[in-house]
Amino acid sequence: MLQRLYDWTMGLAGHRHALWALFVVSFVESSVFPIPPDVLVIPMVLAARERAWKIAFVCTVASVLGGLAGYGIGYFLYETVGRPIVDFYGYTDKFGAFQDSYNEWGAWIVAGAGLTPFPYKVITIASGVTALDPVTFTVASVLSRGLRFYLEAGLLWRYGPPIRSFVENNLAKLTTLFFILLLGGFLMVRFVM
Repeated sequence: MLQRLYDWTMGLAGHRHALWALFVVSFVESSVFPIPPDVLVIPMVLAARERAWKIAFVCTVASVLGGLAGYGIGYFLYETVGRPIVDFYGYTDKFGAFQDSYNEWGAWIVAGAGLTPFPYKVITIASGVTALDPVTFTVASVLSRGLRFYLEAGLLWRYGPPIRSFVENNLAKLTTLFFILLLGGFLMVRFVM
């Protein structure tokens, strides 16, 4: 079953509407959706290495725009929309203390979340709640998300065929590792922050 899902994803990655799907996933991941866009970026670049830079560009732009939507949720809709999302990730208890020092380190926090598996949507909403300077937020988002997706696309472009073979030969192990890392990001939000 896992192999069929992989084959389907690889087929979808080469579809003419794949960039639009990537745009939508990248946008909503930055504000509410729990699955990172890397699950589409990786097979899309492996399926069409010549489009690596375009894929990274679309993912970066959509992610930053989605981050601005998350900022808007925090700034304008925290009580009605933002708080339930923060509650969903188990961050409510420590959120007040987090707000107090957030703006001092805001650019670094946004950049760190943009580069790592940490759930970026928590940071986008927190940035709006604490009214982090929008220019600081946007610049940190563009730099960190761009670095992440362009580096990922560049590595896949450069080492694509061996990586594709490695993925296909170790699909079950890599899937398990992906979900462990994803769960680890959520646990980090819940218990460390």
